[in-house]
Amino acid sequence: MTKVLLSVHVLVAILAVGSITVAASMFPRYALQASGGEDADGRAAGVAALLHRICRGYAVAGLAVPVFGIATGASLGVLTDAWLIVSLVLTLIAAALLAAAILPGQRSLLAAEPGSATQDGPRRAAARLTMLTGVFNVLWAIVVILMIVRPGSTTGA
Repeated sequence: MTKVLLSVHVLVAILAVGSITVAASMFPRYALQASGGEDADGRAAGVAALLHRICRGYAVAGLAVPVFGIATGASLGVLTDAWLIVSLVLTLIAAALLAAAILPGQRSLLAAEPGSATQDGPRRAAARLTMLTGVFNVLWAIVVILMIVRPGSTTGA
């Protein structure tokens, strides 16, 4: 059963979190184009809206990552190991960042009027969103490293 739980955990992490990291990283560029009056055909606005929907949808699916991670950890008897606790805390921070800052920031940029990026507001919002997305991505990179290295592991990995 542990192998099934671990397989689902890893697959959902790759599909959900991977999709969010890519879509969230691409979003500011297209949202800024759409709000900057450089989007005569509306393509950038459509891409930005799609990237936001991807982030929202996969954020919900991504809830399965810690659920299956905790189930796997319980099955392996490592729930009290420091590396797993740190990973869970970082996962919670990343989820909070996504829910409280990244998704609302994307919504805000999507609502910006076309041509408003010539003002400072949307540019600052896009820069802030880019930075927050970078932090989100780094948090997940650290979690992946902890999952692989597992400090204190007796497997020699």
